[in-house]
Formats: sequence, C-alpha cells, structure tokens
Amino acid sequence: MSIRPTAYEFFAGGGLAGLGLSGAGLSGQRWAGVDTVFANDMDPAKGRAFVANHPDIRFHLGDVWSLRPADLPGAPDLAWASSPCQDVSLAGARGGLEAGRSGAFWGFWRLIQGLAVEGRAPRVIVLENVIGLLTSGPKDETGRDFSAVCAAMVQAGYRVGALEMDAAHWLPQSRPRLFIVAVQESALNGAPEASAPSGPFHSARLITAHARLPDAVRAAWAWWSLPVPPRRNLDLAALLEPDESVEWLDDGAEILALAAPLHRARIEAAVASGRRVVGAAYRRVRTEDGRKVQRLEIRFDGLAGCLRTPAGGSSRQYVVVCDGGRARVRRLTGREAARLMGVSDDYRLPGSESAALKLMGDAVAVPVVRALTEGLLLPALSSRRTAA
Repeated sequence: MSIRPTAYEFFAGGGLAGLGLSGAGLSGQRWAGVDTVFANDMDPAKGRAFVANHPDIRFHLGDVWSLRPADLPGAPDLAWASSPCQDVSLAGARGGLEAGRSGAFWGFWRLIQGLAVEGRAPRVIVLENVIGLLTSGPKDETGRDFSAVCAAMVQAGYRVGALEMDAAHWLPQSRPRLFIVAVQESALNGAPEASAPSGPFHSARLITAHARLPDAVRAAWAWWSLPVPPRRNLDLAALLEPDESVEWLDDGAEILALAAPLHRARIEAAVASGRRVVGAAYRRVRTEDGRKVQRLEIRFDGLAGCLRTPAGGSSRQYVVVCDGGRARVRRLTGREAARLMGVSDDYRLPGSESAALKLMGDAVAVPVVRALTEGLLLPALSSRRTAA
C-alpha cells in the first residue's frame, strides 16, 4: 500500500489549510492528499475550532516560540505556515517581520532549522501570507521581509519560488494571497517549473519583488507552474442564506446613504433594473477634501470582498439585496463566510458570529490549497517511498 505524505500545520487556525492538503476531490495523484500529523496555534478560540473539527490530529495550543523540535512527531514531508499577517498587510501598520505578530515566522523557522539538525527537515515548505509581504519593510527597504524569508530558505538548501493566488478563481470572494514554496533538491524532479513568469499566478507585483531579491536568491529561484484553473461558475448569491431566514438591518437606509456618488449610482441602477441583484459592501474611511469620512463601497460583480476579521464595525461585510424596487442590507453571517472560504456546512463553527467571522477572516481558502496541492506539492513529493 502507498503511504500518504505527512505535514505539520503551523498557525493552523481552524485547520482550513489541512482540509485543502488532505486532498478531498483530488484525482490522478499518487496519494491524493497529505495528512496533517501536528498542528499549532496560540489563539484559544481557534484551537477549540481546530480540535472540534480535527479531533484525531495532535494539536498544540501556544506560541510557536515555545515549541522545540522534540515536541514535533516524526519526520514530515511538508511544513505549512500561515503566519500572522497583521503587521505586513497592506491594510495594517506595516511593521513587517520584526513586529511581534508577523515575527512569529522566525519562531517557525527556528523549528525548521532544529529539524534539519536532526535530519528531519521537510522536503517542501509553504509560507502563506498577505500580498503585503512583497513590499513590507522599512520605508527605505521596500520588500526587505520577502527577501529575508526567501534568503533564509535558500540558505537552508531549498529552491524557492512564489505564487500569487486569488481565491476568486475558485470561489466568489476576492482574496489574493502569497504562497512561497520551498523545495529540497530531492523533490525538484517532480515539481513543475516554468522558464519564465506567466499568468495568472505570477503577477506584476511578484515579478517586481523578484527583481529586488539578492543575486544568490534569484539564482535559486523557481517559477513554479500551475495549471490555469477552469472558469469559476459560482457567484455570491448561490452561497447566501434564504432572505426569509436572516435578520435585516433596521438602519439599512442610513448605511446605504454612506455610499459615495459612484457607489450610490450602482445601488440605484440595481434597484431600477427590476431584477434581484445581490451585492457585497464594506464601510471604509476615505479622505475627501482633506477630511476623513466614512463611505460604503459596494460591488455587484458576483464576488464578496476579501473577508477580514471583525475587529471593528467597518470590518463586518454587508450583503445588499436589491429586489422589488427596494434595497435591503444585512450582515454577512459566519456560515456564509465559511462557504466563501470553501468550507462545507458540516464544519463546526464557533458559537458566536464574531468568533466565526474571525476564524474565517484569518484563514486560507480551501480550494486554493487544494489546487496548490494537486498542481505542485504532490508532484514535488512524488518520489516519496512506498511500502508494500
């Protein structure tokens, strides 16, 4: 029988990366998935969600800096790290990897170095983060964090490359994320690689970031190649709860009144169409005529905006439904957010809406991980030994 590859899942949250790695729905692959054998996160609420949905996986609740190689079982084939992104996000304070939360990457990397000393280093490493990692760093050192991560992997003997993958290729959510993939020499034969960057996963900003890398890193760079995904046939409306089963906001008109002229025109056109039109909206703070004002920004393109954690009222996404000559407004629910991340309805969400939205807002979309697994990670691990 074949032995499925194994993985560690760091900064695991509710374990959505592991759902994608596990290979449900994959075909034509030697093992059709990777088994997570160890996971960690320091957030108690996320830890409870992980254990509730993955009771058979060994889970450690605590800071990654508190872990030692001796705490990690076996010799993994793959290590996945969705390290905290707040300090490198384009929407954040841009403190970079030296800041406390995003600096957790170096706690993860210390473990990889310790595993290497013991001959247990994973053959493949994936770091998932926000696109802001490509440019984060001090004002005079744009992209320093991305360069530091790639250099660390190259110095450890890995071939490194990156892909910018937007969940919108598979799901009705605009959610671009960066995936840095490092592969050991022993796994390179199976890893699909292109001779030059190409769409849709090698964006202009990734190509620009690559050009800023030190010569030694660019010499060990790989333009990993993935198949172009089929056209998405799912839109936002298909994932929503029935209108009669959700709670509509009494102050919906006041919220819609926050729309700037362009967005107000979109709403008016949707109402005037006489059709049922579904949109997604966020409140944003914009500077107009030298002063900050709160604006509602809406889209009717069948996509939700990128899910965020509900740290404040403006971070909660609205659903706007125009039908019957009126527009109604409500909050996106936690279950709907889970569907927008590619999670099935049998996934056990936290009891509160806020906790469910936080769990999903911090997660990685399952179909994106599945596509990466099928197109790159499993081929790279194709020389894994088998046992009769």
